Amino acid sequence: MVHLFEEEALARAKELDAQRASGKTMGKLHGVVVTLKEVICYKDHPVSASSRMLENVIAPYHATAIQQLLSEDAIIIGTVSCDEFAMGSSNENSCFGPVRNALDPDRVPGGSSGGSAVAVQAGLCMVSLGSDTGGSVRQPADFCGIVGMKPTYGRVSRHGLIAYGSSFDQIGVLSNNVEDAAKVLEVIAGKDEYDATVSSMPVPKYDQLMHAEVPVKPRIGYFKEMLAHPALDPEIRMKLENFLAQLQNDGYPVVALDFPLLEYIVPTYYVLTTAEASSNLSRYDGIRYGYQAASNPEDLNAFYALNRSEGFGKEVKKRIMLGTFVLSAGYFDAYYTKAQQVRRLLLDASNRVFNEVDFLCMPVSPTTAFKIGEKTTDPIEMYLADIFTVYANLVGIPAMALPLFQHTNGLPFGLQLHGRHFDEAGLFALAQQWMTRYC
Repeated sequence: MVHLFEEEALARAKELDAQRASGKTMGKLHGVVVTLKEVICYKDHPVSASSRMLENVIAPYHATAIQQLLSEDAIIIGTVSCDEFAMGSSNENSCFGPVRNALDPDRVPGGSSGGSAVAVQAGLCMVSLGSDTGGSVRQPADFCGIVGMKPTYGRVSRHGLIAYGSSFDQIGVLSNNVEDAAKVLEVIAGKDEYDATVSSMPVPKYDQLMHAEVPVKPRIGYFKEMLAHPALDPEIRMKLENFLAQLQNDGYPVVALDFPLLEYIVPTYYVLTTAEASSNLSRYDGIRYGYQAASNPEDLNAFYALNRSEGFGKEVKKRIMLGTFVLSAGYFDAYYTKAQQVRRLLLDASNRVFNEVDFLCMPVSPTTAFKIGEKTTDPIEMYLADIFTVYANLVGIPAMALPLFQHTNGLPFGLQLHGRHFDEAGLFALAQQWMTRYC
């Protein structure tokens, strides 16, 4: 945990105990202990994005999601580390050092919400809020053996979330079980005057709907190319294939789908998110706020360069440079425009898929949690860790990681469940059934 609000949390707990004793109506999250990823603003508390660039920044306001948690009597106990500015798949890119998996300290917890996942995994909190730009809630949940929920893009306000890729970012929930994730999402979802991209659709009663009886078993689809991908661990592949066969035996219509666009997913994601990161992070110059270098450069440009060179970590600088390149005059059409066209094709293909099936089932990660330092020298291999998760962010659909299995290496892994836009209620209901029956 980066910042522990011990005295504050204890005082709030006493206040909530007094409210309950007096007979006052309790909030939906009365007494629920929550941690926050270091990219979500909690008024009058540090919010560094796990970066030297923002090491002394205090949040001037509540993120909308935090305000909603507090209004329903949650207790925020502290903030947890993440990959710097939420850029990473292992939680090794933090100014606070790497986060370690509680099951094996030599292994990563996944990223970028690795601190959130470990906080839940280790029992430091009941739930944690993370952010998911390309799998940053689901992949850590998978590595740590917990539930990770990424809602539909626009289901939860991004007001107060430090931006990485604005058309991808979404606040998500990490928890020990599906029911807790449903309760928290019900509280934090909904319209917000401070976020023009958030949906004004009414928020369903997820906690009630997830226990409703489903008279007809939904159609479950999977992409053949994903299960056949050479990067997928053979044991993960075998257990997912066996699980799909079990579903079919239990009466679920299981549909094998062709998905020829798989090889374009990761390149498209990294072209677009780095372009957005380059734009979003240009505000951090050391003038208005953020890190300032101690030396005295000769001019303003040198001052900016020194602040950013020293304030940002290696991975963030790499992505800023890549994003600046794809947005440059000579390469904009070849990379950024083309990537946007591919994203449109992916969305169209996704809409066709959900005409054929009700839910999609796929792996979360190609492997179980890997060793710290194992992939840091090979950025391509590290980026391919996102191959099964970025699809949901590219097309904006909700997705969950469910911890259903255990590998022979002793580590947990699960599967990823995707639904139609704004069908979080259906996802929760099916996930709860599967966790009850198959876990």
